[in-house]
Amino acid sequence: MSEERDEEQRIAQILLRDERYSREAYRFVQEGLEYTMQRRGRKGHVTGRELLDGLRDYARERFGLMARAVLNHWGVKATADFGEIVFNLVDEQIMSKQDSDTREDFENVYDFEEVFDHDTQIEIEE
Repeated sequence: MSEERDEEQRIAQILLRDERYSREAYRFVQEGLEYTMQRRGRKGHVTGRELLDGLRDYARERFGLMARAVLNHWGVKATADFGEIVFNLVDEQIMSKQDSDTREDFENVYDFEEVFDHDTQIEIEE
């Protein structure tokens, strides 16, 4: 069985246990981790805060003004939801964590309405 297929089956197991978030939310967090590590020039661990900042930037870059709507559609309405997704992925050994990493690292870090609606700027090319 290929590694990718095995990972898909493990995500399917998560979805059976926890229906709060869509498969797309899990994929987004995985892609967002890669995005964050690339932007920070790292191959290893990033903190919860670093990941959240990366996920925010990745969502803005990928979805623009629709970022909050897309995340909400997937069941992600707050930074704590990203933490739940991360720890579900950790539980299935799709992601790893350090002993110091906790779900609390993801709680109330930023407000989605503020960072996706009020802090979003539209750039117009001339």
